[in-house]
Amino acid sequence: MGRNWLVGAALLSAVACFIHIATIFGGGDWYRFFGAGEEMAKLDEAGSWRPAIITVFISAVLAGWVGYALSGAGVIFRLPLLRTALIAISAVLFMRAALYFAPQFWRPEHGSGFILWSSLAVLVLGLAFAIGTALSWRRLSRAPMQWQSQER
Repeated sequence: MGRNWLVGAALLSAVACFIHIATIFGGGDWYRFFGAGEEMAKLDEAGSWRPAIITVFISAVLAGWVGYALSGAGVIFRLPLLRTALIAISAVLFMRAALYFAPQFWRPEHGSGFILWSSLAVLVLGLAFAIGTALSWRRLSRAPMQWQSQER
């Protein structure tokens, strides 16, 4: 059961990664649509590399989360510090979701719709990681060689 949750977390992370990469190519209007704010959109339209660099960094983090979710699900090889990473990913996502209740962290250009929907999205993603990790905990605690041999 935990594997399904972690595969779901991987798929959701992959979608988020793809959206971030597509936003780089979509330009200022995409930055606006997905809630990055007017400043990021204007920087992109002015030819600045800053929005793309920030977005590539976020995409790389999300791609790493895909890898850890798939590793936890047993779809790919066991990655280092697997349990620690899955817990950390869940914690980061829950902390980001909790920012919904901290309006002092939001910029004026972040509308209430963006704040609500992005917070709900990361809450769902955090739940997928956390539930998948919890349900897979015993299997994830095995030594790497035992874990891989039983996956086959």
